[in-house]
Amino acid sequence: MDKNLQFVEIKRMDPDVISPTKRKKNYKEIYGHYSSQIAAEQSGRCIECGNPYCEWKCPVHNYIPQWLKLISENKLFEAADLSHQTNSLPEICGRICPQDRLCEGACTLNDGFGAITIGSIEKYITDEAISQGWKPNISNIKKNKYKVGIIGAGPAGLSCADVLVRNGFNPIIYDKYEEIGGLLTFGIPPFKLEKEIVKQRRRILEEMGVKFVLNTDVGKDISFEKFQDMFDAVFLGMGTYTYMKGGFPGEDLEHVYDSLPYLNSNIRNVMKTKNDEFINLKGKTVIVLGGGDTAMDCNRTALRQGAKKVYCAYRRNESNMPGSKREVKNSKEEGVKFLWNMQPIEIIGDDKVSAVKFVKTKLKKTDIRGREVPVIVPNSEKIIKCDTVILAFGFRPNPQKWFKKNNIKTDEIGRVKVNSLKYPHQTDNPKIFSGGDMVRGSDLVVTAVFEGRSAAKGIIDYISDKNK
Repeated sequence: MDKNLQFVEIKRMDPDVISPTKRKKNYKEIYGHYSSQIAAEQSGRCIECGNPYCEWKCPVHNYIPQWLKLISENKLFEAADLSHQTNSLPEICGRICPQDRLCEGACTLNDGFGAITIGSIEKYITDEAISQGWKPNISNIKKNKYKVGIIGAGPAGLSCADVLVRNGFNPIIYDKYEEIGGLLTFGIPPFKLEKEIVKQRRRILEEMGVKFVLNTDVGKDISFEKFQDMFDAVFLGMGTYTYMKGGFPGEDLEHVYDSLPYLNSNIRNVMKTKNDEFINLKGKTVIVLGGGDTAMDCNRTALRQGAKKVYCAYRRNESNMPGSKREVKNSKEEGVKFLWNMQPIEIIGDDKVSAVKFVKTKLKKTDIRGREVPVIVPNSEKIIKCDTVILAFGFRPNPQKWFKKNNIKTDEIGRVKVNSLKYPHQTDNPKIFSGGDMVRGSDLVVTAVFEGRSAAKGIIDYISDKNK
């Protein structure tokens, strides 16, 4: 076969996927794994563009054509090493990134021939390499005496620690939860990301020299002042945990739940771990309000719990949804009924939910972000009965009480202010850096990875310059 025409001879082939009827009965990941032969064939479809749009569209700028070529040549360990040069969590990003609107969406072959299955191959590389004994090569690292305290064991904190330890520094990650991962563990459902994958990454980082102090809430269990005195620099990667509301009547009724507590309670139930309040929607008629990936997670979790019926209402149309098209497709296949162009104006009930009142919308001119604006259609009210509502409108940062005292400034919506001049991601307190959702606002896992890695480079330069 002519290598330059392999994309014509071999069609795009995604990994096998469990049928909707079977996958709704458990919480296992729904996508299968490539064999080495299929991975090589699918990688070989890449035409090695002179200007690889996939790489530029990727927030961490992965060397995608290069590791695709290595896999096509069966050079697995080399591909794993190269993948980790730009991404600290490739096996996780391969599973949960919205590739359809990032790397694969930008693939030259996406127009007619079928994009390269970049996400599935990225997942394959690390999964298969680790199963064959691959480990990060840290034999040439020269350790130094400098310690960096990291608050938050989510994607930003883990990625910051990864870069630091590879450069000889001593990162110690503190987290208030009993396991690492942040929302990777306690927010994203297991059918998208099985929790053993996160635990496996913990083992890799610990073997590299990263230390974890869990079940410790900095600011409560230990004062921030005492904490920062222990380290040469500090990184804040605490995410966004303030739930956004719709601002309409009825949001505080019984059986109205915010998305994260709902997802968290179910994940803890599946993991058989500490679970103060398991929210079980078996037999319920559920309306999920929102159109992002978190809303899709709630849809699909409710179905697996045995909900009688699940509606998902969004005030724009399907093409304007902010989440992954793949997750919308999965929700549809599993039985979610979507209510497009429907804006909630009231949750109805005396003490507990009985229905949601909506108005229809139509889309008009675009806003400053280029999205069409939903406009209410007069006299279009509609009431849909239900007994449970999940609010999935997104998250905002939750600034800590100790920020102001320690010269950590925030903007009008609570995002930490950082600079990008001499030391990227440094706050107004020169010793403290920050990145991820608490700087950007709620965003993708891969952008948090990028910012954690970028902040680590700023920390390295800051400590190095200070100790010349």
